[in-house]
Amino acid sequence: MKFGLDIAQQRVSFAEVIDRARFAEDLGFTGVWGFDHFVAMYGEPPGEAFEGMTTLAALATATSRIRLGLMVAGVTYRHPSLFAHQVNTIDHASNGRLEVGLGNGWYEKEHTQLGFDFLTTGKRFDLLEDQLEILTRLSTGEKVSYDGKRVSLQDAQMYPPTVQRPHPPIWIGGAGPQRTMPLVARYADYWHAQPEPMKQRLDLLKELCEKEGRDISTIKRVTSLSLDPDPDTITRKIDEHRANGIDYLYCGWPGEGRPAIERFVEKVMSR
Repeated sequence: MKFGLDIAQQRVSFAEVIDRARFAEDLGFTGVWGFDHFVAMYGEPPGEAFEGMTTLAALATATSRIRLGLMVAGVTYRHPSLFAHQVNTIDHASNGRLEVGLGNGWYEKEHTQLGFDFLTTGKRFDLLEDQLEILTRLSTGEKVSYDGKRVSLQDAQMYPPTVQRPHPPIWIGGAGPQRTMPLVARYADYWHAQPEPMKQRLDLLKELCEKEGRDISTIKRVTSLSLDPDPDTITRKIDEHRANGIDYLYCGWPGEGRPAIERFVEKVMSR
């Protein structure tokens, strides 16, 4: 079982973002996760919200062991080729510690405020599919031509290739049977969903993986874990997740902050 920590990257200074990532690394978490929004999502008045990919670039040089990612990068915010180059740069800056979480974007108000096109759900899924295909192909370092649904490439090349081969691990969240699950089967190294929808979709995922020529066991399963309850309650929940085949727990930053995280590491995670 692996544990990642969401550092709650909003309404805190950039120095605190760095400190939280180093804190997670020192405590032995596998990964540290930020978010991909341009405004603080909750509360009043406006608060700090730092851009996700450049934050990961900074964390790449501020840490040395912990893996880094966003949960998740929205495909509507960056052209797929630009995103692929950002991924490659951070993968090299971190010496191969980047995780790539991708989603189709959802916060319409933010798009409207900042002038990002907020496409229909179907078109956002088309763009997500293009992004996944473009990222995986460009990561090879070879020339790529691709006729996409929203974005196409002509003799494009990204060099050098990514440190991690064939590309940094890809994380996809959700359990929608029509668009999400086929993308999970084709591209995902990690699948993030809530336990019940995940159980409901396992047979479908197995079928889709067989069509893609993949073994379902190559896709690691991820779900969220609250660190707010007492250690015994958290331990029981972890045992339940383990019994259901969960490989990785994405831990939310608790209301109590650092003391609750330290208590979790000492009494639960270290075991």
